[in-house]
Amino acid sequence: MSTLVSSHSDAAPPRPTLKTWLMAVRPKTLTAGAVPVLVATALAYGEGVGRLLPALAALLGAVLIQIGTNFINDYYDFKKGADTEERLGPKRVTQSGLIAPATVLMGGLTCFALATLVGVYLVAVGGWPIVAIGVMSLLCGYAYTGGPYPLGYHGLGDLFVLIFFGIVAVTGTYYVQAGTVGPAAWWASLPVGAIGTCLIVVNNQRDASTDVKAGKRTVVVRFGAGFGRAEYVLLLLASYATPFVLFAKGLTSGWVFLPLLSLPLVVTPLRLMLKSEGAALNPALGATAKLQLVFGLLFALGLFLR
Repeated sequence: MSTLVSSHSDAAPPRPTLKTWLMAVRPKTLTAGAVPVLVATALAYGEGVGRLLPALAALLGAVLIQIGTNFINDYYDFKKGADTEERLGPKRVTQSGLIAPATVLMGGLTCFALATLVGVYLVAVGGWPIVAIGVMSLLCGYAYTGGPYPLGYHGLGDLFVLIFFGIVAVTGTYYVQAGTVGPAAWWASLPVGAIGTCLIVVNNQRDASTDVKAGKRTVVVRFGAGFGRAEYVLLLLASYATPFVLFAKGLTSGWVFLPLLSLPLVVTPLRLMLKSEGAALNPALGATAKLQLVFGLLFALGLFLR
């Protein structure tokens, strides 16, 4: 690890460009921040309590936290030795020397600062509960790979995504518009968080061999590839079962079954997850992100239509 770090420090990294910053942003991952807000807002408008400005502010705040978390992750995975020249996934700007580590870290902190400014407006709209949600989201976004007990290095990354990019993001967005959180919002948060967590499962499955070397004890490292595959399947099952629960409880109309139209998109990533490992799982990551977006859009439409 020391050799890898020193090799990048011998020569100053080139000046960051728009292309390298976009690489650091990881645009394909931004669905994890946007989909919860879209689903919650569609539900709010479908129930007649939607509010545009709080919804837009929630979307901006969620995307800023997502980008900031990506930057912090890029920085700390390099510093801790999880991102090396053996990396199997897409290129990371810190490890590859495209942007100086301190610059990437500052980029992450700047995104968190901007998200805090957005949060000031949301607190004015939603009150003190939003303070608790905002503070916890920022702290956990940083602690995903940073701080004294990085969540992603202790097998808690999956739980973090399920809670903060599912339950908290959906119910929080709904709350700033409606002033309360009903049962439909709680149920709607589950598939959003579940499919978002599928992205982490694919990532951890692919990186298991290098994570072991870096001491990154993800769920897959702790319990094995078979557990990771089972987790992926169960998360998908939970996602597609939720519309049936919402309908059975009389919380939505039959339009809630629109997400079932995304089922064909499950085939490719599921097949790869069940049969492949290592770099061969890179296409599964992109396919899962696509599934998350399409499922989320259809789910949002189904919740909006009454």
